[in-house]
Amino acid sequence: MKGDLNLLEGTLKSVDDYMNLHLVDTMEIVRGEKVRSLGSVVLRGNNIILITPVED
Repeated sequence: MKGDLNLLEGTLKSVDDYMNLHLVDTMEIVRGEKVRSLGSVVLRGNNIILITPVED
């Protein structure tokens, strides 16, 4: 997210025309370590910098 060194990892459930994302089973990752479970999260599209697939 913009201006933030934290990452979110989750399963993409939906996206809209403004690139807003709904993630489920979301984990917050700080400095490479999973620190807490966030559950269901909605991210505003203009706050997203990069989306990458997660290796299984």
